[in-house]
Amino acid sequence: MRKKSKNKYIHLSNLRRDDQKEVMEEIEKQGHCPFCIENLGRYHKNPILKKGKFWLLTENQWPYKKIKHQLLAIYKTHIEHIKEMNPMAGQELIALFADEARKRRITGGGVAVRFGKSKDGNYGSSVLHIHAHLIEPDLRTLKKDESWKFKFGQPKIYMKKHRSQDS
Repeated sequence: MRKKSKNKYIHLSNLRRDDQKEVMEEIEKQGHCPFCIENLGRYHKNPILKKGKFWLLTENQWPYKKIKHQLLAIYKTHIEHIKEMNPMAGQELIALFADEARKRRITGGGVAVRFGKSKDGNYGSSVLHIHAHLIEPDLRTLKKDESWKFKFGQPKIYMKKHRSQDS
């Protein structure tokens, strides 16, 4: 069974890859937020593509499977809930993503922002610092009865059940 993270900024239960786990275990030891500007360069190795007033835009360091594009927008100040976000940040986020979608000729996909935490489980983020994803699934790689899904939340009972299977 995996141990519970002692770092209040991350969820180790949501990790998907071994290389991600290695970095996140170091972040857990350090006890800080990997997406705060003063820490981002230590762990995130992809270049910053654009800097806005509210967001930094980059490629996801650990992209999901079966995707063509996955961009990550990281809020420049540490917040964990959408209610803390400046309303103008939403406008900037859409403009940054729209510009990249045009440049990359992204024909379709999705935008996702997970936020918050709960005593009853978690909402799917490995890092609690607000960040947004622009994802174009690679439809050619999906089976005829398969769809590409983005996780939004899991109760504690789910985490316990699946953690014990991972051990």
